[in-house]
Amino acid sequence: MNIQALGRPIEVLLVEDNPGDVRLTREALKESKLLINMRVVADGVEALACLRREGKYANTSRPDLILLDLNLPKQDGREVLAVIKSDENLRRIPVVVLTVSQAEEDILKSYNLNANCYINKPVDLDRFIRVVKSIEDFWLTIVKLPPDGE
Repeated sequence: MNIQALGRPIEVLLVEDNPGDVRLTREALKESKLLINMRVVADGVEALACLRREGKYANTSRPDLILLDLNLPKQDGREVLAVIKSDENLRRIPVVVLTVSQAEEDILKSYNLNANCYINKPVDLDRFIRVVKSIEDFWLTIVKLPPDGE
């Protein structure tokens, strides 16, 4: 199904510990023609609690897309990705790794863990916003996604 055909806001989970990157991502998505709800968590433990709808996240909507940084406190993005993609209820949610790491090892490991794509965060403000908008254009407008399976 095309995500625009959902008839509800698009749910995006941003797993990011850098407040500046969170702010820039919010700004880039704010200009969208789509109705997007973005939830932000700052570490891997919170991300998994949110995805499993545990504790304060009990009434949280399932995300349609996850933007995942690799370098996170408590539980890093690689571990979070491994858990997501090995969980029958979560593995179909597209995960976009959005990180500063350009290490070939991180790229290879992310794809081996079934990341849907790997994108380097530009340090330049304008390029960062363009990257976020391109993620939105591709994942939230063009791509057809399976039903959430719940």
